[in-house]
Amino acid sequence: MATSVSPALPPPSAPARAAARKVRLTRLLMAAPLVVLLVALLVYPVGQLLALSVYGDAGFNLAAYRQLFASPLYFNVMLITLKISFFTTVLSVIGGYPIAYLISVTSRERKATLLFWVLLSFWTSFLVRAFAWIIILGRRGVLNHLLMTLGITDAPADLLYNFGSVMVGMVHALMPLAILTMLSVMENIDRNLPRAASTLGARPGTAFWKVYFPLSLPGVAAAAIMVFVTAIGFFIVPALLGGRRETMITQLIIDQVQQTLNWGFAGAISVLLLLVVLAVFVLYDKLLGLSSMTGTATPRASGPKPRGLGHKVGEAILTGLGHASDALIALMPRTRHRDGAKPPRALVAYVWGVLILISLPALLMIPLSFGSGGLNWPPRGFTLQWYEQMWQSPVWAQALVRSLGVGIGTGVLAMLIGTPVAFLLVRSDMRGKGAMLAFVLSPIVVPRMIIAVGLFYMFARIGLVGTALGLILGHTVVAVPYVVMTMMAVLRNYDTRLDLAAQSLGARPFATLRYVTFPILGAGMMSSFLFAFATSFDELTIALFASGGLNATLPKQFWDEVTLQVSPVIAAVSTCLFVFIAVLIFIADRLRRRSVMS
Repeated sequence: MATSVSPALPPPSAPARAAARKVRLTRLLMAAPLVVLLVALLVYPVGQLLALSVYGDAGFNLAAYRQLFASPLYFNVMLITLKISFFTTVLSVIGGYPIAYLISVTSRERKATLLFWVLLSFWTSFLVRAFAWIIILGRRGVLNHLLMTLGITDAPADLLYNFGSVMVGMVHALMPLAILTMLSVMENIDRNLPRAASTLGARPGTAFWKVYFPLSLPGVAAAAIMVFVTAIGFFIVPALLGGRRETMITQLIIDQVQQTLNWGFAGAISVLLLLVVLAVFVLYDKLLGLSSMTGTATPRASGPKPRGLGHKVGEAILTGLGHASDALIALMPRTRHRDGAKPPRALVAYVWGVLILISLPALLMIPLSFGSGGLNWPPRGFTLQWYEQMWQSPVWAQALVRSLGVGIGTGVLAMLIGTPVAFLLVRSDMRGKGAMLAFVLSPIVVPRMIIAVGLFYMFARIGLVGTALGLILGHTVVAVPYVVMTMMAVLRNYDTRLDLAAQSLGARPFATLRYVTFPILGAGMMSSFLFAFATSFDELTIALFASGGLNATLPKQFWDEVTLQVSPVIAAVSTCLFVFIAVLIFIADRLRRRSVMS
């Protein structure tokens, strides 16, 4: 029986091989700066810190781990950390879902307004927001004053330094992160699908729960993991609003480094923390894939899924929620507009109520900064003395100049390193995109405290502690993922036919980038620079170790003032930071709109 043999493909010609080598070299040069940055300032420092947990002056030993597991104290602290992180995640995702949903389905003008208030809360300093809750929940604070004025209590209640105050501060700090993460997925859901379900007879509540909600679950999962990982490595809110029973694992790492310089034990605690975080990310990657965090993933599994008991229970729950929602919607008055029924008024009221609530604490700092009665509520009189003290203080002035310089350096460096990688991930067809994206996101995966301690140990050995260069390099590590994700979103909305048209007219690739691509993407690049700048300007964890005792950044100086001596000057600083961030967000939003219009 004769068999047919397919003809062998001819070997590629010499020009084709040269072109392929040129493409590979170009991709290598585009990715090399980011790879070198993360290997030198993330992989090596973190690996060195973890190695210190098993290798010290006496050689290999497990003494740090024996100490870690010998006492129930550290196990209890880890349980407290997981407990706080879990409840923060649940409340942030549940509370933020309606906000993300309304932003994704509303008109462009209303979306811009809602998104501005979410971004304002997101980029407002964690320190400012935590300090604001001290003023609100204090014995002479806003809430106690309101309770006594209404006659609900006769004496100030103890609202601070307990689990409840920590949860309030944590949810307030991380809900904007949950909203933005879910929004990145919701905006890619085809709004025609729920409408199609409605045309087939499904009522609005059923269409939402059976069509829209399942499609938004990748965003819910991404928001949950981002909030959980951020919360598990958080220390600002527990340190300022919590008591001894709310001590989290990162606070133990700070104590081991700053008070005893016990690098081995700090490394052992870091290993425990990192294992928990990696386990969560591995589980998420297996289920949905890390690329879903950018809002562009497709489900991992292909083909029909088996309908087991869990699937049937889920279907029953969604059906019940759909019927209950339809019953509630039927009781609510609705009006019409050109795109169909407006969102229920209850949803709009809830969204604006939450947005006001998450913005109000920082806004309360403004009247206090002009009051002559200190930090007691209500403010009394009017004075500018706190602003005068702030501007006349050389400590605050030096911290401001240092933060501005480090922020600008970080923004420029992160944009130069991250933009080429964004081009690679969006435009090229190279293999290993998933691995590259995971590597880019690694500074988000690894808890910030572990990165900070690892960099501090390395910088101390090479003389970069207390230098602007050390801070810029450290901040670039944590800012570059946001630049890459921002530029990836911009590039996906860019019409590549413009590049093809330029090349068809004889323009070389570099000329196309210079005269076509970059001018159009300029607004998006500026927006990514501002996000990197804001990340650096508000960064405390790395600055806590790497800035040195006499070269504090603005967040580090703010932290020292709050923890050592509480002064009304902090209210003035908080107001200036809030206004500054609001201006940055306004400029970034205008640049984003310009890039979309172009």
